[in-house]
Amino acid sequence: MNTEHYALQLAEKVERLKMMMAPYTTIEPEVFASPESHYRMRAEFRVWHDGDDLFHIMFDKETKERIRVDQFPVASELINQAMQALLPLIKESTLLRYKLFQIDYLSTLSNKLIISLLYHKKLNDEWTEEAKQLKAKLVSKGFDLQLIGRASKTKIMLDNDYVDEVLPVNGRNMIYRQVENSFTQPNAHVNINMLEWAIAATKGATGDLLELYCGNGNFSLALAQNFERVLATEIAKPSVSAAQYNIAANNINNVQIIRMSAEDFTQAMRGIREFKRLEGINLRDYQCNTIFVDPPRSGLDDKTVQLVQEYDHILYISCNPETLCDNLAVLNETHEVKKLALFDQFPYTHHMESGVLLTRR
Repeated sequence: MNTEHYALQLAEKVERLKMMMAPYTTIEPEVFASPESHYRMRAEFRVWHDGDDLFHIMFDKETKERIRVDQFPVASELINQAMQALLPLIKESTLLRYKLFQIDYLSTLSNKLIISLLYHKKLNDEWTEEAKQLKAKLVSKGFDLQLIGRASKTKIMLDNDYVDEVLPVNGRNMIYRQVENSFTQPNAHVNINMLEWAIAATKGATGDLLELYCGNGNFSLALAQNFERVLATEIAKPSVSAAQYNIAANNINNVQIIRMSAEDFTQAMRGIREFKRLEGINLRDYQCNTIFVDPPRSGLDDKTVQLVQEYDHILYISCNPETLCDNLAVLNETHEVKKLALFDQFPYTHHMESGVLLTRR
């Protein structure tokens, strides 16, 4: 990672996005840069044992070469501090270090941390007692953390498996519960840019908002201010639970989360199937003029694309511009791009996050 090259690689991404979007719009994208270092809020490392020593490693994707990692400028400063503090303490305990093969870190801008220790062995009460001592030592060094042990079919939480992030969005502190081993936006600073862009893009909207793939409510809660009501779907149970907590923590009363996949929801909307989890919710009561989607890298499936086309306004956040363009090839038949943005979630890689607002022709 060479920070001197950051501006150049970002400019290349801008040109690539403009070229890919050329069949659909000539609008200049709004560009949101990332911090040049310490921008990633989570990181995973394998652990290499060398006699009495052990250290974090990563593997070169092409050569499979083992690379020792003592500092990782991609990750947040908090993760780097924890990396330096953790390993010397683990080395002191034969029980904690034995068969340890991976360490996962999840950090927040609110200075909270989850550390997960992954093992190729069974974890027992003796391990738990040693882990409690490890956590106490880290807390004494100033870390506000949750410590978790994982092994095959085993998960041991010393306290909780979540931390609460606080993001400043348009002058308001938004609380987001983040659960270990569940999806969260990796680049918190760029995530704030995404939320503020989405709020601005939908300012003045009317009616209700439908959101698919809502996760922990990252966008749902921020966008709620622009709509009468928000109806959001998510399939992952931990994310739904976190979203429900976030609704209460942020004192938001116009967001309804439904635990179901986008594909199932499409069938429910079309009356193809009935679902028990929709009991008490009358979908026809919602007047959704806008739909928001933030799909996985595979993009929207064909049936969901057809559903999305039924709405006057489409707000689409994409982590894969190729599948976005595949979807736009169909959406462009009924809608036109009104806004375009590039969010550099993943500096120094070819990956880029983008956003489009489409309105019915």
